[in-house]
Order: sequence, then C-alpha cells, then structure tokens
Amino acid sequence: MTENAPNLSIPENLKYSEDHVWVDTSVSPAVLGITDYAVEQLGDLVFVDLPEVDTDVQAGDEPVELESAKAISTLVVPVSGTIRYVNSAVADDPEVINSDPYGEGWILKIDLDEDSPELMDAEGYAEIAK
Repeated sequence: MTENAPNLSIPENLKYSEDHVWVDTSVSPAVLGITDYAVEQLGDLVFVDLPEVDTDVQAGDEPVELESAKAISTLVVPVSGTIRYVNSAVADDPEVINSDPYGEGWILKIDLDEDSPELMDAEGYAEIAK
C-alpha cells in the first residue's frame, strides 16, 4: 500500500478517480467504492442512498448519495456501464464504509462498457489526496 498522509491507505491494486472513487477492474463486474481520503473528508456516514440494479450509468453520473454528519455528497462514477449489484449492507449500516472502505464497504459492482477506463494508479492518486 502507498502511504501518504498519516493513516491514509491507498491500495496499489486498485484504480482511482479524481473524485476519490476506487475501482477494482481486475474482477468482473468491476467493484467501486470511496477512498479512505473521501471517508476522512466526509466523516461518519449516517445514510447511503443506492441506485437500482440494472441501471445504466455514464462516467460522471452521480447515482449514489452519501450523507454524513458533516455533509451530503455524491459518488461520481468514473466509468460507464450497467450496475449489477449494490451493497445493501452499506445502506443498512453506513458505518461499514467508514471502517472498511476497500473491503466490506464496497458500494457498487458495474459491468463496464469499456475495457480500460481512464483512471489513476495508486501513485497518481496519492499525489492528489494530499
């Protein structure tokens, strides 16, 4: 893992967007979630509004609403495709995202429209997550 700020983890096997979304393109469907940096910025999540399965999304869409004590934010998907799974566990208990953003706190699984979306590697993401 690339270590940037104290306690900020950036797994090297994932790809990242400038909007602090991680994507695991090594599996199909691809898995998406928010980064440790995004979790720190938002604070403790209290509500997650997930989209419907089989929804088509384009890169730049905001299909997920995240609400914390600090702010209401959206997850900006950095890829285009069809949502195949949503993690209902994070809707039931948003704290899962805070405690394990790269594991049990995944948010969506998407069948990608393109094979290699334009995303940053861990090193590139570490540069913007300062």
